[in-house]
Amino acid sequence: MTTLAVDCMGGDHGPRVTLAACRHFLEKQPDAQLVLVGMADALSGFSHPRARVVAATEVVAMDDAVEVALRRKKDSSMRVAIQQVKEGQAQAAVSAGNTGALMALARYLLKTVDGIDRPAIAYPLPNAKGGATTVLDLGANVDCTEQHLLQFAVMGSALVSALKHVDAPSVGLLNIGEEVIKGSEVIKKAGELLRSAANSGDLNFYGNVEGNDIFKGTTDIVVCDGFVGNVALKTSEGLAQMIGGFLREEFSRNLLTKLAAIVAYPILSAFKNRVDYRRYNGAALLGLRGLVFKSHGSADEFAFEQALNRAYDSARNNLLDRVQARIAHARPLLAAAESDAHPAEAVAS
Repeated sequence: MTTLAVDCMGGDHGPRVTLAACRHFLEKQPDAQLVLVGMADALSGFSHPRARVVAATEVVAMDDAVEVALRRKKDSSMRVAIQQVKEGQAQAAVSAGNTGALMALARYLLKTVDGIDRPAIAYPLPNAKGGATTVLDLGANVDCTEQHLLQFAVMGSALVSALKHVDAPSVGLLNIGEEVIKGSEVIKKAGELLRSAANSGDLNFYGNVEGNDIFKGTTDIVVCDGFVGNVALKTSEGLAQMIGGFLREEFSRNLLTKLAAIVAYPILSAFKNRVDYRRYNGAALLGLRGLVFKSHGSADEFAFEQALNRAYDSARNNLLDRVQARIAHARPLLAAAESDAHPAEAVAS
């Protein structure tokens, strides 16, 4: 059995969505069991032979500051769910709650893997090849050094290798052009580190890529800082919503536009489904000594179920062990990059 701990109180909709998604998930995954964490009265109506309830007395609100989640709400559903992973009661935790609080609690309780300074949020964005491009970071780290981008690339490679069974997934560095001379100093230095990693066999580095390459599927993985990555994520979500709105509008117009919309509907509908961010819901928090997945806060039942599926697949495919093994293999490279960035500290140590 693969066990997931679910923060049932998180997100914009709470138990109304999370419990329904959990029931659908259990019906489709006979080898899974769930630890449902939340307020006792909110979960009292849920019953399933492969689910058990762990009560929590507090909830981290979507607008709570990180300090509130860490220091004041010590019995929140989010914290208790992550604690299940720490104690070995579950292989992964899933929450649709406050992203900053989730990252802070996960980092505090689970700690980072040796060689990793900051965890990163990795998320698959749909591409023109019918698959998805894994992008990281998507908001956990706004200001990144070249060493952080190298760490993201190593972790992203482990993620894609585990879930897509690709031995050497290709990595692209997001830039304003493909040329090596372009970009900020951080990006240029990150490119040097990534090329060194490719030469040592730690990464399959493709080179610089541009924003449109994410959706073209040029590489399996695209590495960037959290600010840029979050903009790309919200752009893709906006595109899907725009297409959905366009379809509804065209079907509500006059007879001629309705007929044209009917003819074009199969193609437009297929495209809408391909870019529907709900299908790709479930971002992995990489670099921790435990698996934690972030669902979109506004997720409906279908989207939250996808986040559960992603966590389940990751746990079943030993993602944590694979990430740690990939990082361990690349540790000399990561350590060298860190010592080059802080030579005085390296000499003192």
